[in-house]
Amino acid sequence: MAAIYSLYIINKSGGLIFYKDCGTKGRMDTNDSLRVASLWHSMHAISQQLSPVNGCSGIELLEADTFDLHCFQSLPGTKFFVVCEPGTPNMESLLRYIYELYTDYVLKNPFYEIEMPIRCELFDINLTQAVQSDRVALLGR
Repeated sequence: MAAIYSLYIINKSGGLIFYKDCGTKGRMDTNDSLRVASLWHSMHAISQQLSPVNGCSGIELLEADTFDLHCFQSLPGTKFFVVCEPGTPNMESLLRYIYELYTDYVLKNPFYEIEMPIRCELFDINLTQAVQSDRVALLGR
């Protein structure tokens, strides 16, 4: 079974610019994925404002009975989040690696327009390899 269910990338204004299903459980249609991304962006922004800790960057982990949601926010404000099985290890490092792939294959692509949906074949290929290798590493533990 896949440890990672899905991956989302949200631009700084809250628009879903990338969505990938990585497992067979809980597949969503386009409207549902847009709703999840919008809801997460709103919750993340509200948590930054309501936090009693100065300099809080928002929610990084949401744990539920049936899934965990890990989030990484880049300095420009782009959010990367993964929905995975509860207790899946090393999701923070995977999200940072996905951010590196994003900077290497998307932002350096001369045909990509900032804040627009991601349509980059090299990013897709390398992302799939990263998720698959992470899945293999998880199964080996």
